[in-house]
Amino acid sequence: MKISYNWLKQYIDTDKTPEELSRILTGIGLEVESLEKVQAVPGGLEGLLIGYVKDRWQHPNADRLSLTKVDVGSGTDLQIVCGAPNVAAGQKVVVAVVGTTVHPTTGEPFKINKSKIRGEESEGMICAEDEIGLGHSHEGIMILDANAPVGAPAKEYFKLNDDYLYEIGLTPNRADAASHLGAARDIAAFLKTKFTRPDVSAFKVDNHDRTIGVSVENTEACPRYSSLTISGVEVKESPEWLKQKLAVIGIRSINNIVDITNYVLHGLGQPLHAFDADAVKGNKVIVKTCPGGTTFKTLDEVERKLSADDLMICNAEEPMCIAGVFGGVGSGVKSTTTNIFLESAYFNPVWVRKTSKRHGLKTDASFRFERGTDPDITVFALKYAAMLITEVAGGTVSSEISDIYPNPVRPFDVEVTYAHIYRLIGQAIPPDEIKSIIRALDIQIVNETAEGLSLRVPPYRVDVTRDVDVTEEVLRIYGYNNIAIPTQIRASLNNSVRPEKDDVQNAISDLLTANGFNEILSNSLTRSAYSSDPDHAVKILNPLSNELDVMRQSMIYSGLEAITYNQNRKNLDLKLYEFGKVYNVKDDKYMETQRFSIFITGADKSEQWNQQPGKASFYKIKAVVDGLIEKLNIKDMTVEDTTCSKTAFGLQYMLNNKQLVKFGQVADAALKKTDTDGPVFYADFNFDIVLNAVRKNKIVYLEVSKFPAVRRDLSMLVDKAVTFGQLKQIAQKSERKLLKDVNVFDVYEGDKLPAGKKSYALSFIFQDEEKTLTDKAIDAMMQKLIYNFGKEAGAEIRK
Repeated sequence: MKISYNWLKQYIDTDKTPEELSRILTGIGLEVESLEKVQAVPGGLEGLLIGYVKDRWQHPNADRLSLTKVDVGSGTDLQIVCGAPNVAAGQKVVVAVVGTTVHPTTGEPFKINKSKIRGEESEGMICAEDEIGLGHSHEGIMILDANAPVGAPAKEYFKLNDDYLYEIGLTPNRADAASHLGAARDIAAFLKTKFTRPDVSAFKVDNHDRTIGVSVENTEACPRYSSLTISGVEVKESPEWLKQKLAVIGIRSINNIVDITNYVLHGLGQPLHAFDADAVKGNKVIVKTCPGGTTFKTLDEVERKLSADDLMICNAEEPMCIAGVFGGVGSGVKSTTTNIFLESAYFNPVWVRKTSKRHGLKTDASFRFERGTDPDITVFALKYAAMLITEVAGGTVSSEISDIYPNPVRPFDVEVTYAHIYRLIGQAIPPDEIKSIIRALDIQIVNETAEGLSLRVPPYRVDVTRDVDVTEEVLRIYGYNNIAIPTQIRASLNNSVRPEKDDVQNAISDLLTANGFNEILSNSLTRSAYSSDPDHAVKILNPLSNELDVMRQSMIYSGLEAITYNQNRKNLDLKLYEFGKVYNVKDDKYMETQRFSIFITGADKSEQWNQQPGKASFYKIKAVVDGLIEKLNIKDMTVEDTTCSKTAFGLQYMLNNKQLVKFGQVADAALKKTDTDGPVFYADFNFDIVLNAVRKNKIVYLEVSKFPAVRRDLSMLVDKAVTFGQLKQIAQKSERKLLKDVNVFDVYEGDKLPAGKKSYALSFIFQDEEKTLTDKAIDAMMQKLIYNFGKEAGAEIRK
């Protein structure tokens, strides 16, 4: 939000410098992100002086040039060559002396140098208005009033005051401060002074020649609608003071009528809209919704299809404006407009916000309406705007003010106690100081006791509805820096589970990043088209768009979207990982699960001169998963084929009958949803289970064994349905102490084997930490394994 220093001083009388006010604004919660000096015209007329033309004679070497003798108050007259046809002796003029940089209305700035023009010296320039940025005319030099003081700076003569522009980072809850009046109110409360509103006591209705009927059919969406008509206006260029006010805050001047509505909007915080009264068909304005699918062309010449939930300002035949958001192309003020219908309304913030999001329209009006404007200021703003319009555009107020307000918005009743305020702030503040701050913020004290206050908060303070909100208001005006830092620090010790989540996450991140992976961070909001179980999806009641209408149920699509984004930019070789949450509803209970996912696609390493890069594969993603599990020291898992519909094939590791991780190649159906080129390999960890497993780890020091490990191999014939994971589990149950590792080093399937069979070749590593294993002990363990393989898996040992 932009605030002008000079404009601000219209509402509050203060001698504070712009820098001092900047610190005050930041201290009271209106953080100033930048402060810059703004000149009313480019260059600020610096170096330009008022001069007096003592004499003028014809240039001896040029028919269209004149020589002049000019007094600029320096004691020495200047000879200046001038090409303007209207220069004459006895005139007061604007002079750019040597060394001055001139900023023309169009073109680049240039410096005035002492020079010779057609053989005659020229010691400056007598200026036209377009040469110094004061206008567009170049018909001749500017001729000033005869009383203009010779030698005075032009900046002082034209009463140009430099301004300062504050860029304020307004938080969404502070709609009350989205104007110069709102900022002035907070500053006045801090400085313990008064702020002033514009005086509208001179407002009057001139006649009743142009009364337009108004009806509000949807009072929920439009609780208050105020309006009047002004006849006989002249739409033209705005006066300089108005254009300069708006230019400082970055608003382009359009015409005097529209500029006044913008001036009131940024001054008071109340959006207005001016209609061409002659375009109001049927002489009636109706505030209502239109049938879904109705077409409407807005001011930007875009034809839009309306929703049945869009509030519209209509005439007797058609819609004219999207209420609180954007005007229509046919009903706005034009250069030929002579009569206007002026609207000042309070619209329901939720309705405006949804319509603004639905159509992708962001305007200064919608910015304020969707945060909550002041329902009690509509008539005041209407009177103020009407007075300004008749001042700059002429015309007469030709109707009474129509004010439809069937159900007034009630203020908020809040009870606060001094003890609660002291407890939250951490310091006692004098009760009189608290009451003074509360009153300065336009909050009414209804009742007062020794313990606390009963307050009535105006409805425009939508962020002050509880006692803690009142405490915050008191604290920010009292001053955060005025709260003493206690010399005593009180703390309590908490027992936290180790290792902490962040430590585990950092360890995983370090390992993956060191192996060429990049971390991504995605929005938890996603599109419902990605939902695999819509009935259990967490739906957003007020979605920002149709593409962000549910909370994600899986991490896969956010990763695929990142891959698609990179592939579209020719970045094809990707190794990504992401930590996040997935969301579901079960039995009317909302559940969040912590996950982290890994994605590999394209080449597994960058191209080198001495080796060819390999392609991403299932075994690459499996190696990454196994490496992480090894790093985290998670044991006693079982292996199963994954049943996930988002993968074409893959595995899942189970820990205590819960899925620790699933991984495999992403199915074509999932790739198609995000327009991703495959193949893509994906792993999805349940981070909650990972944390529980890691926290059960006990770090124990073991010496390197002095006794050798022994390897034995077995080749066996099993049914094709039997997996290595099942065989490994049987082996580990058969010998828990001495069996250190089980691996498969060969798998064979072919016509030399019986139908439905396959051959596994397994290796077993045995080791005793206390003694050397004998052949007899090893043979006994092998016989036990052979027996259990045959019993539980139907394995036949191949000799």
